[in-house]
Amino acid sequence: MSLFSKQNKKVFTEPLNINNPIMVQVLGICSSLAVTSQLKPAIVMGLAVTIITAFSNVIISLIRNTIPNRIRIIVQLVVVAALVTIVSQILKAVAYDVSVQLSVYVGLIITNCILMGRLEAFAMTNKPWPSFLDGIGNGLGYAMILVIVGAFREFFGRGSLLGFQIIPKSVCDAGWNNGMMTMPAMALILLGCVIWIHRAYFVKDDK
Repeated sequence: MSLFSKQNKKVFTEPLNINNPIMVQVLGICSSLAVTSQLKPAIVMGLAVTIITAFSNVIISLIRNTIPNRIRIIVQLVVVAALVTIVSQILKAVAYDVSVQLSVYVGLIITNCILMGRLEAFAMTNKPWPSFLDGIGNGLGYAMILVIVGAFREFFGRGSLLGFQIIPKSVCDAGWNNGMMTMPAMALILLGCVIWIHRAYFVKDDK
């Protein structure tokens, strides 16, 4: 099978739209609410999940035929935990401030429904390359929603993006910034709006 066959392209592109892990599968909602008050941690979290999902998929796919069925979930958790630990240590070394902002949520990637779902539903039954594409696609689909919500909340909540002040401070002080945007409840509302827009305009009704 070609590396970029029609089937492989479908595996990669579907999670970006019609089978998005957040908008369609409704997975990874907790972390998407917790780390999107600003754009930078949202980007870092999205990239971390993408890397871990892709490489855990590959590793599980490579050893899938040697994993006893009764302990497959344990093996999957061990692989994910090892990758999360590596990514966490790298973040602390190169982006400590962001690591502090993400707090425990990097460690909680271990229990992210997207990772465990893709390992069980895809990597356990497919070869390494399609599994890698599936991991990248689902990770980027997850990251895309985090970036959208994070950018919206930071811009309207603080008048900035990536920490750079876009709206002059005098305008923000006059009432531009909205403190509600930085609250977790607003993240839930925005996420609901994103899901509604996606299902209203991008998901075709088969009926």
